[in-house]
Formats: sequence, structure tokens, C-alpha cells
Amino acid sequence: ENISDFSLNVTDCTQVVVPEEVFFTVAAAGILENLLVLIAVVRNKNLHLPMYFFICSLAVSDMLGSLYKTLENIFIILCKIGYLTPRGDFEKKLDDAMDSMFILSLLGSIFSLLAIAADRYITIFYALRYHNIMTLRRALVILAIIWTFCAGSSIAIALFSHEVATVIPFTIFFPLMMLFILCLYVHMFLLARSHAKKIASLPTSTVHQRTNMKGAITLTIFLGVFLCCWAPFVLHILLARFCPHNPYCACYMSIFHVNGTLIMCNAIIDPMIFAFRSPELQSTFKKMFCGAR
Repeated sequence: ENISDFSLNVTDCTQVVVPEEVFFTVAAAGILENLLVLIAVVRNKNLHLPMYFFICSLAVSDMLGSLYKTLENIFIILCKIGYLTPRGDFEKKLDDAMDSMFILSLLGSIFSLLAIAADRYITIFYALRYHNIMTLRRALVILAIIWTFCAGSSIAIALFSHEVATVIPFTIFFPLMMLFILCLYVHMFLLARSHAKKIASLPTSTVHQRTNMKGAITLTIFLGVFLCCWAPFVLHILLARFCPHNPYCACYMSIFHVNGTLIMCNAIIDPMIFAFRSPELQSTFKKMFCGAR
């Protein structure tokens, strides 16, 4: 808030505020949609596969992102109307808890996307050995390692977020991971095109290849949506830390609420991608809502 107030004094940019009704509606929709994905995977035994478990991990990350922004806004509103008065270290502890949830959501999303990308890569290029390489138990171990690392990192980064030595590695880590996943995609599509030419004469293999490429395209859409929704907020963190007094930086920071809303939009869009591109999930949703056998 101090940065926002200062921004208005050094720039002509007015603070862009998202109406609370819109904000909470978007947040509630994101939480409910991802909760439906989790329920669908739990209820349908045909979805008890590594790929869908990684998708559930991404859904949990999206829910945490929406929950973080929702709780933060609720606490701000309660403070403004006088129902919540900061006392002693309460404000700092609450701020650290919110920051930790935000970082956990971001890291969880990145590593979940990375796990989904690796799963698609194995599916396409090691199709015959896939079930030996990516077993259900191995997928659960991977998810346990991911969330343990993300939880530990989020707590450490939140506690030492005031240190430049903490902020710089965190902000560098985001583009590096995105670049790594992008390189994996490019490698995946180049090899897939080469394989497609070799097996063009085999009808069954062609069908299998098309199915796998559909999964790779879905993953590409995930990555594009993730970058569009999270990158503006990460840029805001960088500008707020390194150039809060610059008029141009302050002008960008005036759209803080819009960037926060984009994070929650990501939680809405991801489940829609699942529903539109996964016939198995579509069938499960129909059974959940229509009661069809």
C-alpha cells in the first residue's frame, strides 16, 4: 500500500482497482473448478494414472493461488473497516504466511507443469516402456518430493524475502524454469515430427502419435496460459523490490490488482482446458452432474 500511495505522487497513472464483487467471483470460480477436477479424478478409477495425478497437482497449485489472493483481500478489508487490528508481530506473521502461500502456489505450478511435460515426453518417445518407466508409485514419489521441496522453499523465501540475496535467485528461477520447459517442448515437437515421417505408413502408430501430440499441444496451451497469468505479477515483485521510486515502475505497479486477478483467472482457465481436451474428464463430469451410468 505504501508503494501504491507513493506511485500516485510520482506518476500520472491512477490506481486500477478491481471491484470486490468481481474479485471474489473469479476467486470462487477458480477454487470450485479445480475442486471439481480433483473430485473427478478421485471418483473415476480410470483416471488413476500418473498424468492425471500431475494434473491434480497443478489444480492444487491453482487453488492455492486463488485462496492466497482471496484471504489477502479479506484481511485487508477487515483491517480497513476496523474489525482486525494488527498487534505486535501479528501483521508480519500474517504477511509471511500469505507470502509463503503465494510462493508455494507459484513453485507448485512450475514443477507440476514440468512433471506433466516430462510425462508427455516419455509418453511420446518411450511409448512401449512408458508403464515401466512412469509407474503410479513413482509418480506419487515424484509429487511428494515436489511438494516437500516447494513447501520448504516457500517458507524459507517468505522468511528472508527482505534480503536481496533471496529475491534475486527466486526471480531468476522463474524464467530459467520456463526456458527449460520451452526447450523441452521444442525438442519434443522436432523429434515428434521426425518420428511422424518415419511411421507415416503405419496407420495404428499414426493414430497413437496423433493422440500423444494432442497431449503435447494441451501442455503447450497450459504453459502459454501460465506465462500470461503469472509473469505480470512476478514482474511487479521485481519492480517493487528494485525500482519502487522510478515513475515508470510505479506506473506499472498501479495495476497491481489486475495482475492479482490474472493469477486467479489462471485457476479458471486450466480446468476448462482439461474439460475441453480430455474425453475421459468430460465423461466423468457428465456422470457427476447428470447421474448417467
